[in-house]
Amino acid sequence: MTDIALLFIEQTWALLNEAAPWVLLGFGVAALLKAFVPDAFIARHLGGRGAGPVLRASLIGVPLPLCSCGVVPAALGLHRQGAGRGATTAFLVSTPETGVDSVAVTWALLDPVMTVVRPVAAFVTATLAGLAVDALPEPKAAPARRELPLAAQGGCTCKSGCRPAPQAPPRAGMGQRLRAGFAHAFGDMLADIGLWLVAGIAVAGAIAAFVPQDALASAFGHEGWAMLLMLVAGIPLYVCATASTPIAASLALKGLSPGAALVFLLAGPATNAATIAVVAREMGRAVAAVYVGAIATAALLLGWLVNRLYDLLGLDIGAWIARAEADQATWFSTLCSALLLALVARAVWNARRHHACGHAHSHSH
Repeated sequence: MTDIALLFIEQTWALLNEAAPWVLLGFGVAALLKAFVPDAFIARHLGGRGAGPVLRASLIGVPLPLCSCGVVPAALGLHRQGAGRGATTAFLVSTPETGVDSVAVTWALLDPVMTVVRPVAAFVTATLAGLAVDALPEPKAAPARRELPLAAQGGCTCKSGCRPAPQAPPRAGMGQRLRAGFAHAFGDMLADIGLWLVAGIAVAGAIAAFVPQDALASAFGHEGWAMLLMLVAGIPLYVCATASTPIAASLALKGLSPGAALVFLLAGPATNAATIAVVAREMGRAVAAVYVGAIATAALLLGWLVNRLYDLLGLDIGAWIARAEADQATWFSTLCSALLLALVARAVWNARRHHACGHAHSHSH
């Protein structure tokens, strides 16, 4: 029993050491985006119907580091400020499927091909979903615009209590903008997905420690079954893009095809039961059905194409991951791992304290 526990700890620590420097880099870029890309810029470019707003929404969503939970209020805000249904849907898909943080972790845990393929696949999936929604007839009457706290939108799991992100004052100087950006990235945002990231690394460590080598390749010899399994597992699951990466890496190391891993990386972050319910309530059941159907269809098609790409290039994603895991932990990666765990603990503690204070304040009134 002790040997099993030690193997799990060893594998989990190795994955954390590999991912931590890139996670911190990703959050740093996210802070810079928050500091220097105004929210109004995004809303201004997503109004109307047609390919233009959908393409812009897909492109804008790709680098933004918002999880499945955090993207919902952002997308609803854009929709209520005039963004079209297609553009809103495209933003809902591309934003959680990838981001600067998850791209950095993909480079660390998977391989260069998947690092490029993942954001491209997110853009394609989001564009197809947005155009499909735009092709639906407009509703006869606009749905009632109720102000919905995220906690009522199907069970938000944000540790930050879904409060607004810190905003720099108008005409703020560079120092103020940077402080607001880093407060958002290493505060609310890290509180929202930090525990999910740690849980994802722990799950990946368990897979690496306990699942026999090539077990998935023999269990799912036909690539179609493997991709369908990943799709069925990913659609209702709440998992952010960054946390899904170590899980996909461990599955690929055990024999899962690159295409099936991509299906999980696309479907898992972009869909979950809560988001589907909110889309249906805000934009109609037809939009929700097209939203899920477009993601499923695009993920399976792109997964098949990625398998063909790896075959054409003669690449083995499992071999790349094995070589990466063989690298020894350095003092820098160990320091980054300790720093990341400390920052996650701090962010979650502050968010819970804020939530508890807000709850006590509401009861006092």
